Amino acid sequence: MRLSRVQKMSTAAASSAMVNSIAVEVVYIIPQEQVIINLQVPLGSTIEQVINYSGLLQRFPDIDLATGKVGVFNEIRALTDKVEAGDRIEIYRPLQADPKQARRRRAEKKTSRQA
Repeated sequence: MRLSRVQKMSTAAASSAMVNSIAVEVVYIIPQEQVIINLQVPLGSTIEQVINYSGLLQRFPDIDLATGKVGVFNEIRALTDKVEAGDRIEIYRPLQADPKQARRRRAEKKTSRQA
């Protein structure tokens, strides 16, 4: 089968686009739902750009990138960091309770039950 000139150009453009893009995923978890979005993004994209591409900011308006934290594979990163192929970008929610105080309360409950 022979390709027309237009088909050849379209195929070349698609191949070029694939070479200049990478696959990543964006994850946001709330108690009721776990959202994982797989994306093809332009090479050189920042974490902030990828989060914007994902549409999660529109879907979950409570996400505040100015004060919240983000990471890649459970390591805190800056919004300006560039992503790499296969990265899992995670949007973290603020803690509901101080972990030290929660641990202290559990220990106190355990102690009071044993007494």
